[in-house]
Amino acid sequence: MPAAIVTGASSGIGAATARLLAAQGWDVVAAARRLDRLEELGSGIRPLQLDVTGDVSALAGLDCDLLVANAGGAFDLDPLADADVETWARMYDVNVLGLVRTIQAVLPALRRSRGQVVLTGSTAGRWVYEGGGGYVAAKHAVAALRETLRLEEAEAGVRVSEVAPGMVHTEEFSLQRFGGDQARADAVYEGVEALVADDVAEAICWVASRPAHVNIDLVQLTPQQQAGVGKVLRLRRS
Repeated sequence: MPAAIVTGASSGIGAATARLLAAQGWDVVAAARRLDRLEELGSGIRPLQLDVTGDVSALAGLDCDLLVANAGGAFDLDPLADADVETWARMYDVNVLGLVRTIQAVLPALRRSRGQVVLTGSTAGRWVYEGGGGYVAAKHAVAALRETLRLEEAEAGVRVSEVAPGMVHTEEFSLQRFGGDQARADAVYEGVEALVADDVAEAICWVASRPAHVNIDLVQLTPQQQAGVGKVLRLRRS
């Protein structure tokens, strides 16, 4: 049975990916800070309490054919003039340095198995928008890390991919960004049939299911109503 590790697996895209991989026959380790949420994921999934901004050494002894590096988040929507540097540092630590820590811990196992890394990126890794500077900068860094790792691990036979979604309506992403303000979080998706976590999980699992001679460098997916960063078609309520 192939072995997969999914970080940021306690909710949203990570949880959906862990469940789908387990349903497809993978031996899944689901890693995140909230152990109680991980224990609710279901059978075939082993929970591992882990914070990617801290000690990730528990990953180092695991078998791994697939790493889904999904842990991340956006924590503000402030213009640069008003940005809090500590908040930006937190976003960089979770989205970028957490990714580096995770890869360093798991890479020896991936080299042994000639395995695969799938990073959860974002359209924010290619598009910029007002108020998004901190998250955009972090996700641009994720895109650069994917391209760098692809070059560095080609000889080792490790495949490196990125799945970069646009607007995904999950229970926590926008709520976290707006500091718990549910009304502002809901307004982001008003009038839009956004992607959901399962849509992104299916893309990740499709990438992971390609034969060993195929490397999917990048999959970018958006809702039909999101044609670009500045063009989101919102249906009016009748």
